[in-house]
Amino acid sequence: MKTWNAKPGEVDQKWYVVDAEGQTLGRIATRIATVLRGKHRPEFTPHVDTGDFVVVINSEKLRLSGNKMSEKVYYRHSRFFGSMKETTAQEMIEKKPTDLIRIAVEGMLPKNRLARKQLKKLKAYAGAEHPHDAQKPVKMELN
Repeated sequence: MKTWNAKPGEVDQKWYVVDAEGQTLGRIATRIATVLRGKHRPEFTPHVDTGDFVVVINSEKLRLSGNKMSEKVYYRHSRFFGSMKETTAQEMIEKKPTDLIRIAVEGMLPKNRLARKQLKKLKAYAGAEHPHDAQKPVKMELN
């Protein structure tokens, strides 16, 4: 018996919609990262992009457990001296809630070129509307 590996042209990619309203950030991010990598499929191959597209709506209505909304701090730095900026999770939800999901999912993907390609298949939106109706996305149930 030979081992079968998926080829990039043979993979049929689907579209999923995730409603983030009332969901916990870490739990929703692990499920999204699994679908982006393609680990939910039987034909998963680690070196081929077998994942699906994920559209996240209502990302401004996410929950964080405990006091993380005010205590969790995100850092960014431009590599110039004195340029480190700190932002709490509450400030991020008010300014750009889609970055909160993108950062959480990015941390759960491997650090390589394939993961950067897979992260581009994540589409996050603050409200309930999204421009991907033509792809006929299926609602993904989160247990």
